[in-house]
Amino acid sequence: MRILYVSHTHPPEGEILENVGGMQRVSQQLIQELKRKESVDVITETINVSEKGKIALQTIGFLLKQIVSLPHKVRESDADIILFSSMVTASLAFFIRHKISVPMVTINHGRDVTLPVRAYQWFVPKIFDNLDGVISVSRATREECIARGMDPEKGVALPNGFDFNKLNNFPDKKKARNRLQENFRIPLESHRMLLTVGRMVKRKGHEWFIREVMPKLNKQMVYVTVGDGPEFDNITKAAEGSSFSDRIFILGRQPDEVLKQAYAAADLFVMPNIPVPGDMEGFGIVLLEANMAENPAVAANLEGIKDVIGQGKNGYRVPPLNADLFAEKIEEILSGPLEQFSKNSRNYVQEQFSWQHVSQQYVDYLETIAQHF
Repeated sequence: MRILYVSHTHPPEGEILENVGGMQRVSQQLIQELKRKESVDVITETINVSEKGKIALQTIGFLLKQIVSLPHKVRESDADIILFSSMVTASLAFFIRHKISVPMVTINHGRDVTLPVRAYQWFVPKIFDNLDGVISVSRATREECIARGMDPEKGVALPNGFDFNKLNNFPDKKKARNRLQENFRIPLESHRMLLTVGRMVKRKGHEWFIREVMPKLNKQMVYVTVGDGPEFDNITKAAEGSSFSDRIFILGRQPDEVLKQAYAAADLFVMPNIPVPGDMEGFGIVLLEANMAENPAVAANLEGIKDVIGQGKNGYRVPPLNADLFAEKIEEILSGPLEQFSKNSRNYVQEQFSWQHVSQQYVDYLETIAQHF
């Protein structure tokens, strides 16, 4: 099978992605894995729109070019199927459907479906109408697609995979804790460390966790965050205005070395997402990163998180915005057989989310679409 892969968020070959997740990392790793399969040839038509202030212009320019050139590319490459990396790229299907004689399939991730812009939401059903298949990274994302007019028979939910080799060399826990203590003055000799990693956007729930959950936890807990984003100032103000500001450490964006130290040093990963209209957690790949570092997780029972955490296997899901249950579950895990639970968490994600396993699911689905086109 010859797959023509089209993406506006695909990093150059060999580029190392530090402290980022989402569509760029998924795009890079999926294509690397598909190229390893003997039964698959992958032809790529990609760029990586990442320059601040120019993302919209770069994206529009790329899409306009593809409206003209993609039908020719299909014929030249003798492609059997087109795979778009997101709903944004898949918008091309509306403009080229009558020029394309092979099936078109997209991957979608969450926000590329739910983006709360009226014109975009008007256009989303038209994109679905011109596609032959839809791969959603979670069941929650698939449900959002159906709510926007996608035929349920047209779409499936397949998880993101994870390149465990790229995040498998964590430092020793004791050494990592020492380094964080030295560099950021986090008192880890006498405290348990809770960690959150990710962009500081409202749905991630950093501020809610500081205001509502931290006051309910015992004083031996410190909360560390890695990442930046538009909510950084609000989160910082919430921390500084609390009576326990000496136990909250907002590190901002950090290089990969520090991120690995944070994962290795943590006792428990927390993902306290909150519901935000028009936004959603498509998958939550940081949960897998944490599990690989032998960090079980406590996370909100929302959206794509439901597909990542198996209750009691690599963490626990609790009702969103329920501060009491969040605090109780954190205390319960940390007072229980944490070492064994931590090892089990790592084993679970290695079995369920390897790219080798996930990419074969992609191939099986794409072959089915191509055969029935």
